[in-house]
Amino acid sequence: MKNFTAVSDIENLQETIKKALQIKADPLADSQKGKGKTIGLVFLNSSLRTRLSSQIAAQNLGLNVLVLNAAQEAWNLEYADGTVMDGNTVEHIKDAIEVLNQYCDIIAVRCFAGMKNKEDDVNESILSQFQKHAKVPVVSLESATRHPLQSLADCITITENWKSDKKPKVVLTWAPHIKPIAHAVGNSFTEWMQQMDVDFVITNPEGYDLDKKFTKDTPVIHDQEEALKDADFIYVKNWSSFDDYAAMPEVKENWMLTNEKLAATNNGKVMHCLPVRRNLELSDEVMDGKHSIIYQQAKNRIFSAQVVFSEILDEIESGK
Repeated sequence: MKNFTAVSDIENLQETIKKALQIKADPLADSQKGKGKTIGLVFLNSSLRTRLSSQIAAQNLGLNVLVLNAAQEAWNLEYADGTVMDGNTVEHIKDAIEVLNQYCDIIAVRCFAGMKNKEDDVNESILSQFQKHAKVPVVSLESATRHPLQSLADCITITENWKSDKKPKVVLTWAPHIKPIAHAVGNSFTEWMQQMDVDFVITNPEGYDLDKKFTKDTPVIHDQEEALKDADFIYVKNWSSFDDYAAMPEVKENWMLTNEKLAATNNGKVMHCLPVRRNLELSDEVMDGKHSIIYQQAKNRIFSAQVVFSEILDEIESGK
């Protein structure tokens, strides 16, 4: 694993989940593995779980951790090549990355979708710059189209909570929101579920289908009640329209998950990546109820990051 930006960077998903659970059982077993090495965590957007879990994971491995809140603390960055920088941008992204190359053995970056230019977001206009100019491994802490560390934590959580020999039914359900939300979590969860031994379906209102590049042959059901029948895991997340990019087509039905809707499931476990707008995306009764495994999910963010950092350190060591 030289970089980590998508499920395709994982050689064996089930083996990685197994290693993550071993790490969870003894997080400090390799506390000297990263000694003498530095990871730079670069945040171009807000973060709580990603920031803290990544720091804890890196520290558990003995890595020196540098955290840069680039949107607030660094110079205004320019991303376009060939531009005359006579405006409010002070430093070009490729210069910033080259400096990070001098300071860090691993660079991890969080860069949301701008939700203004579809082409820029689909083509990962920021993450691609890090992949192009970095001379050290790059880890995505969420990008315009994917959130791989979250999705790995989701896979770990499902594995922990499923003991039957039969395939679990996993449903990704759209939820309401007050503003356009990016597709990264929905896209990423979909990709990772396609690599898991599960029966996976997506349910969302008309006009909210995700990019077919990610959904592929996954069934998309526009009737939430039908999709939830016999579900073992229900992943709740909002996203805006992809086809009419960042639009919010009117939805007349009530898509917020409630205990009444959960009655049709197989005692389904409820998941959400957080943060959540309570009583809009997800009702209090579900969020705080017996079906919720949301905080377990959040804790597993540590171990998804730690297993990724650990494998990258192995790659660095083997390349010496």
